[in-house]
Amino acid sequence: MSAAKKIPKIIDPDVQGRHHTAHEAWHAFEIMAEFVDATERLKEITPAVSIFGSARTEPSHPYYKLTEEIARRLSDAGFSVISGGGPGIMEAANKGAFAGKSPSIGLNIELPHEQTNNSYQDISQTFHHFFMRKVMFVKYASAYVVMPGGFGTLDEVMEAITLVQTGKTLKIPIILVCESFWGGLVDWIKTTLVDEGMISAEDLDLIQVIDDPAMVVEAIFKHYEMRGFKLSAEEERIQLYL
Repeated sequence: MSAAKKIPKIIDPDVQGRHHTAHEAWHAFEIMAEFVDATERLKEITPAVSIFGSARTEPSHPYYKLTEEIARRLSDAGFSVISGGGPGIMEAANKGAFAGKSPSIGLNIELPHEQTNNSYQDISQTFHHFFMRKVMFVKYASAYVVMPGGFGTLDEVMEAITLVQTGKTLKIPIILVCESFWGGLVDWIKTTLVDEGMISAEDLDLIQVIDDPAMVVEAIFKHYEMRGFKLSAEEERIQLYL
């Protein structure tokens, strides 16, 4: 006697659709909860500086040591320091700030590789959603300091520049550290994006390239000597709708 044929299970498309809709609705609530939790924990950390950079940089590398010094100087100057909370440049940023006078903030996330939380965090916030973590890097930053890094660092700095350029966030210092690393990109922006009319020449003023740690801190203070740290009602509205 031959084996009975297996009859394929028929799934009602309407039922499947309702299950998908319910799942998406609960996911939206999870996103809201993550946003509220992060906002409550981070709202008192300002003024703060977000430092971006590679997770792959070893502690013995000059970039690591340079990041640590910049973070320490910023922390002693009264700035909380925000990093991605992982290894490499992120660890160097947290380590320098942790040794200083102001809070060291780690915005952690689980990744298939590379991301393990470093131990130099006064405030540690873990995110499930990458985009929510990126919002928090921008939302509380009085400046961005961008160290050498890979695709993630390029993504973060380009998003920061775009948000400032389009007025979706405040105009704040965006400082690229290590001219030898960033020089080729800056030259390409000047000779290609500007020359091709993809951006305006004045958009180049949105970024600075500074190598000296003391001058990094000085550039940030110079910006706020002109405008102050307190936000106007309109600036608070802009940050609310970031």
